[in-house]
Amino acid sequence: MILGIGVDLVKTARFLTWTKDKKLSTRFFAKEELDYIYSKGKLAHLSFASHFAAKEAYGKALGYGLRGMALKDISVYFDEGKPKLKLENNAKILFENIGGNIIHLSLSHERDNAMAFVILEG
Repeated sequence: MILGIGVDLVKTARFLTWTKDKKLSTRFFAKEELDYIYSKGKLAHLSFASHFAAKEAYGKALGYGLRGMALKDISVYFDEGKPKLKLENNAKILFENIGGNIIHLSLSHERDNAMAFVILEG
């Protein structure tokens, strides 16, 4: 059963400065996520944008927004090329509290925009 759907769209240019500001990026992204993002070199801002959109889309799918959880506790990783969300701490607890057991994630980006789509199943 679908418990929630969330989508988010962001401007990629907003994340150009994040590639140079490690202090800012470590506030919102897990270490493993940052390793992946920085491996993209000059295109890192596109991954920053799509990963950030995934965090926002997750909060929208929960129906709570991002209140009560740290963005760092929601991270994107890839399993055989497929994007997935890893949840920790309150982000995980809130998902479990609504009876969630499956998260579907789709990411897309191009020069100006990045988006994420999340479906929560229980």
